[in-house]
Amino acid sequence: MSNTVTTRRPVADSAPLPVSLKQPRLPRWAPAAIAVAAVAVGCGIGLVAGLESRIQWGLIGALLFILGTYVLAAAVEGVRQAKDRLATSLVWICFVLAVVPLASLIWETVVRGIKVLDGYFLSHSMGTLPDALPGGGIYHAIIGTLQQVGLAALIAAPIGLLTAIYLVEYGRGRLAKAVTFFVDVMTGIPSIVAGLFILSVWILILGFGPSGFAGAMALAILMMPVVVRSTEEMLKLVPNELREASLALGVPKWRTILKVVLPTSIGGITTGLMLAVARITGETAPVLLLVWGAKTINNNPFEGAQQSLPLYVFQQWQQGSDASYDRAWAAALVLIAFVMILNLVARGIARWKAPKTGR
Repeated sequence: MSNTVTTRRPVADSAPLPVSLKQPRLPRWAPAAIAVAAVAVGCGIGLVAGLESRIQWGLIGALLFILGTYVLAAAVEGVRQAKDRLATSLVWICFVLAVVPLASLIWETVVRGIKVLDGYFLSHSMGTLPDALPGGGIYHAIIGTLQQVGLAALIAAPIGLLTAIYLVEYGRGRLAKAVTFFVDVMTGIPSIVAGLFILSVWILILGFGPSGFAGAMALAILMMPVVVRSTEEMLKLVPNELREASLALGVPKWRTILKVVLPTSIGGITTGLMLAVARITGETAPVLLLVWGAKTINNNPFEGAQQSLPLYVFQQWQQGSDASYDRAWAAALVLIAFVMILNLVARGIARWKAPKTGR
């Protein structure tokens, strides 16, 4: 046997490598402090320069906030982190620019509309009251809006739902492409075009008079593409494994759609339907052409002129008196509250029907 000499390399020192110095960071309150300072300096510049618009003061403050954040972050944290903070600042500025007009609109509507908004205003119609005098209410407009939007939903919801089911489950070839193309076109149709179409067919050609149902048909045209698009996206989110498992058990396709696909996506479909209803609630042009407006209560949407909240706001503002202005603002506040309630209901349904994931 030969003696083997084994050479071992020296074991490397197990001591950790020296830790590099950490890059200094701005404190958490730094962005807020920079924002306050930028607003103060912007207001000062606006006052010194004699700028009367507060919007100009705000824009100057926004520019100073972006510039100050980048310069301070570059001096303390480095250029790379400064670019990240610059992007974050731009996002915050865009968010504020989007929220400020909305908050201003809501505040102005609440302040002006609360003057005459009470139980009497909600439970009485205009009747024979002249528009220049104070008093009256929007009861007839609320009834008209609920009936017209409800009829539009009854027309558009089944058609939109079945169209979306066809596009997702059955649609192939040129017909499906044509349907998809026309749905995309209908999404961008102005509301006045839908009103003119119903006016020419329903009133001028067929000879029917103005009614809430005529306005509901125009609103249904505007609602249908929204229902189709939202339902189509919700049906696409259903996993194909669920369909295949049902078909593998010998269940017909129509029953698979009815018992598996639709219950799985019912939350998103309901949310899309509620948002589509909220989208058509504030339309004025089709109602102006087809419903005409009425000062008295008309509970029959299939005969005679009827009122609606958007048209009521337009007509009261058109009168030009202080009393009519107050009624217009109050009706606008009720309309905003109605749309807001629909959106909150849609979000609640989406959360309620969302799948629960356990930890």
